[in-house]
Amino acid sequence: MKQRAAVAMSADEVAALLAQARKVHLATINPDGTPHLVTMFYGLSGGRIAFWTYRAAQKARNLARDPRVTCLVEDGEDYFELRGVQVAGVARRVDDPAGVAAVGHLIAARMPGMPAEALDDYVARAAPKRAAYLVEPARVVSWDHRKLLT
Repeated sequence: MKQRAAVAMSADEVAALLAQARKVHLATINPDGTPHLVTMFYGLSGGRIAFWTYRAAQKARNLARDPRVTCLVEDGEDYFELRGVQVAGVARRVDDPAGVAAVGHLIAARMPGMPAEALDDYVARAAPKRAAYLVEPARVVSWDHRKLLT
């Protein structure tokens, strides 16, 4: 068996890592073709990565021009602890206020230190300035180097 197959995660393992993690490395494409890479808090909507950003942010401008994205969620410090999920696909923009607020709730509820009693107020204040996105996956690649030890 090839090493890539030996470390691949099952669909359930991928779902568990995406549910556990809070941050995603998000790559969009700049006008000159170079990657624009940022770290974002995210949520899950129907198993899809969901994020929001200011409507005038560079990533939003990039996505308006080319909606292709690559997302990386990773975990681990040592080589034999490394695991990750890479999702390549298309980011679908959500502009309706209720949809943006729903994505904002998903994200904010997972943010460390967000008091439950402040969640609704935070989302209500932040949502009018933002657009939300749902990532429609075209390709998912995963690895779990902990499997190399078994």
